[in-house]
Amino acid sequence: MQWSSAVSDSPSFTEAVTQASEQILANLDGQHPDLAVVFISSHHTPSYFTAPEVIAEALGAKVVIGCSAAGVIGGGQEVERRPGIAISAAVLPGVELSPFHLNQDELPSPDAGPEAWHELLGINPDDCPAIMLLPDPFTLRSDHLLAGLDFAYPSAVKIGGLASGGGQPGANALFINDKSVRSGAVGVAFTGDLAVETVVAQGCRPIGEPLVVTESEINVISKLGDQTPLEVLRDLFDAAETREKRLIRRSLQIGIIMDRLAQDSTEGEFLIRNVLGADEDDGTLAVGELVQEGQVVQFFVRDAQAADEDLRMMLEEYIDNLDEGDIPASALLFSCLGRGQYLYGSPDHDTTMFTDMVADIPIAGFFSNGEIGPIGDQTFLHGYSASFALFSQPSKK
Repeated sequence: MQWSSAVSDSPSFTEAVTQASEQILANLDGQHPDLAVVFISSHHTPSYFTAPEVIAEALGAKVVIGCSAAGVIGGGQEVERRPGIAISAAVLPGVELSPFHLNQDELPSPDAGPEAWHELLGINPDDCPAIMLLPDPFTLRSDHLLAGLDFAYPSAVKIGGLASGGGQPGANALFINDKSVRSGAVGVAFTGDLAVETVVAQGCRPIGEPLVVTESEINVISKLGDQTPLEVLRDLFDAAETREKRLIRRSLQIGIIMDRLAQDSTEGEFLIRNVLGADEDDGTLAVGELVQEGQVVQFFVRDAQAADEDLRMMLEEYIDNLDEGDIPASALLFSCLGRGQYLYGSPDHDTTMFTDMVADIPIAGFFSNGEIGPIGDQTFLHGYSASFALFSQPSKK
């Protein structure tokens, strides 16, 4: 297994492809890659139609998968607010790649069995360690797609991000082999000698204590223990210092442990969701996720410091679980549009931290409209997160 990544910020699409392709082929010792994962900023929109064919020809890649992007990541750089093309390419002996394009009307119904999904993708669930997904946020229900794939491929890791760079249906581009499409989702299923692990840093830190939901309906929480959510928040606000008060006002989030058997925060991982609104009259709180009685929740705040601390903690946990001397061959990074320079005030924060803490390996990715990654044994669409997919050979684990 051999990986390489490259990035170019040349304003010329042809020159950018040439620069990135030459660097990748040199790093792969002239071998043509089995897989090329490509992210192209919206500055190159006029070239979207021909982009996959041009890149496939330049690299001689057997499979090309990619999408449009608001910003790209590659070669240790996060290219934002200017033209960018990022490519990750791999020679993958012993790995079979199955690219696919799905539209919303092709997805099986929520009542369909796993066989319907197996038939749709043509992949045996016993042989599939990972599936990468790049959906368009305007033309496909990503929650439907993720729920169906979790059901049909429970042991496969699902990774990816929602295409970005465009603000309406048809404005984003999805790339599959020599084609550019404007709707649905593209992806690739991996089978064979490959292992994929994930690190999902959600960019928030907790405040207060974990609490049990004692009364709720759909996405509205009425009681946390014997208090209303607003009573809990008022207590947190009154006890907070000035900076914390400001964060509670402007960047309050809520974490929900999705494993309903977990009774405290040490037994499960929180899924971070937006606080949508509050009712001053009855003290209830509306949040961006279905919540059931008995689930454990905790309030969180989001800022650059919290994002730095959370990513550092998640990478430390990943390192602690690595066998000595065993590092991944490559990483893909799906980062929220709200991170990068917008959050930290300077570029390359997340990629630099990864390189410093884990290893200087090929990294590529993009700034997405939502990040796909697991929490526990379920796959979710995240916001404000940095979701790393780490590739290695299982025989070396």
